[in-house]
Amino acid sequence: MKNLNVWVGIFLLLFAGLIFYFALSYDYYSNIGPGPGLFPIWLSGLLLILSIMYIVSAFKKDEIRFSEVFPKGAQRNKILRILGSILLFILISPYAGFTLSGTVVLCILFIGEMKWYTAVGTSVVTTVVVFLIFNTFLGVPLPMNAFGW
Repeated sequence: MKNLNVWVGIFLLLFAGLIFYFALSYDYYSNIGPGPGLFPIWLSGLLLILSIMYIVSAFKKDEIRFSEVFPKGAQRNKILRILGSILLFILISPYAGFTLSGTVVLCILFIGEMKWYTAVGTSVVTTVVVFLIFNTFLGVPLPMNAFGW
């Protein structure tokens, strides 16, 4: 089972089944017409049918292997660095606040692409500008540390 198309079809089938299951808890009809469950039931049902058709066609066509699709070498390391920095941001932002954790994560992402001092400066400026726009001007609450930033 190294065929990527089959695994994508299985993932879509499970996703559609989960959405269909939760959509059944909504009313199909309401007093004034279609209820909130109409679209999710029909769309997830359609996705269930299409994903089954996709799985069947994946067995009939040439298989695409995982090793052919996923990047290798430096490109794989960049993707892992991005995923790791997202995870790091999720873990430290409630404690360190948006500004500090955003700066650290952007530094991790920029260090490999530009000189270290440019990466640090760009990270600080970008994080402060985003913080000011969202927190100050738009009033979106962002995670803050004990110092209020």
